Amino acid sequence: MFNREKADPGVQGEKLAAKWYRKKGGTILEQNFRTRQGEIDLIVWDGEFLIFAEVKTRAENAIAAPREFVTPAKQKRLILAAKGYLMQNPQAENLRLRFDVVEVVLAEKGRPKLQCIENAFTV
Repeated sequence: MFNREKADPGVQGEKLAAKWYRKKGGTILEQNFRTRQGEIDLIVWDGEFLIFAEVKTRAENAIAAPREFVTPAKQKRLILAAKGYLMQNPQAENLRLRFDVVEVVLAEKGRPKLQCIENAFTV
């Protein structure tokens, strides 16, 4: 049987990030929310902020840190996708918003390392 999580590091990273947000008291509202403009990996309510989280997963020997792959063009697509979410969910329009980047580094041996960069960019 094919295990997609093991085969796809991105799926593994998103599961780890969702678990981390839940452990911090957050509620996962959406996973892989898609619009024509782009996709948001996780949308989380933490009681204070509506968080739009981009999860980047890389191997520990990757050429660059995961956060470096969230380029200005990617940020623009995430902001447009977040606006799409808010249009579909008008009850969320007046909430405080935050854009996080969650870095997951998969070690060859040992546990993955996760770092959340809160408010990594703004609108």
